[in-house]
Amino acid sequence: MAQKGVQLDREAFSCSICLDLLKDPVTVPCGHSYCMNCIKSHWDKEDEKTIYSCPQCRQTFTPRPVLVKNTMLAVLVEELKKTGLQAAPADHCYAGSEDVACDVCTGRKLKACKSCLQCLASYCEKHLQPHFEAAPLKKHKLVEPSMKLQENVCSRHDEVMKMFCRTDQQSICYLCSVDEHKGHDTVSAAAERQEKQRELEVSRQNIQQRIQDREKDVKLLQQEVEDINGSADKTVGNSEKIFTELIRLMEKRRSDVKQQVRSQQQTEVSRVRELQEKLEQEITELKRKDAELEKLSHTEDHNQFLHDYPSLSPLSESTPLIQHQDPSSEVL
Repeated sequence: MAQKGVQLDREAFSCSICLDLLKDPVTVPCGHSYCMNCIKSHWDKEDEKTIYSCPQCRQTFTPRPVLVKNTMLAVLVEELKKTGLQAAPADHCYAGSEDVACDVCTGRKLKACKSCLQCLASYCEKHLQPHFEAAPLKKHKLVEPSMKLQENVCSRHDEVMKMFCRTDQQSICYLCSVDEHKGHDTVSAAAERQEKQRELEVSRQNIQQRIQDREKDVKLLQQEVEDINGSADKTVGNSEKIFTELIRLMEKRRSDVKQQVRSQQQTEVSRVRELQEKLEQEITELKRKDAELEKLSHTEDHNQFLHDYPSLSPLSESTPLIQHQDPSSEVL
């Protein structure tokens, strides 16, 4: 509650132009109070109109009111300063170089919260209040803060451009329509906006339809990619099965050939061993015969030689037991 009371005090003793604590406070005829320098500067700008208004309620005064320092307010403000309270808002509320500044604030300006297309000015939250309170101002068109308000003013006639020349495709003011654009196809800016808005909506519908069509195309292409990947995976899987079976058959064939070769090897080796044994037996017999013949050939007794010679068995005819060939060809 104490904090809320402090906030009320700040607002009550703040200048609505500079938003700081009142300095040399003065009260204008409508009852609102301002810093003397702030309201003087504001009215100095209105001297050429000879009609002076209150920045808050817009009440007009003629002639220019005489400003007198409000002594009671000055004392209260000094007491408020002694408590250490400050009326200045936080730094983040002030307008920076990239922000739209309030056109009413003097000194350090606050950020604008709205721009008025009729007033061609931007307002902070406090200075915008008259647009919600004064009946004439309630009809004004408020938009998001804009730095391009002056682009709505005719550079030739210094009037708000509320019309559009379709012949020259440019915004114009009313004086332009009866001057250099006389006889041209001119309409109100609102009517041209309405027409362009319809064209914009048609363009958006076309774009959205194209987006939907392209999204469908993308889905079809994604499906095609999935089909290609699925087909490739299936083909690779089938190939793996085929090659695995071929490898199995080749391994089996290799095993069979190896077994066949080893079996044939064993058979041939046995055959050769048997022939080798027969040859060795024959060699032994031949050596025995040769020894008998040698012994007989050394007999000195002729009669004994002739007697023993017929008893020797004749040598049988030798027959080849093997045929000379490449051993490897027999195995394979």
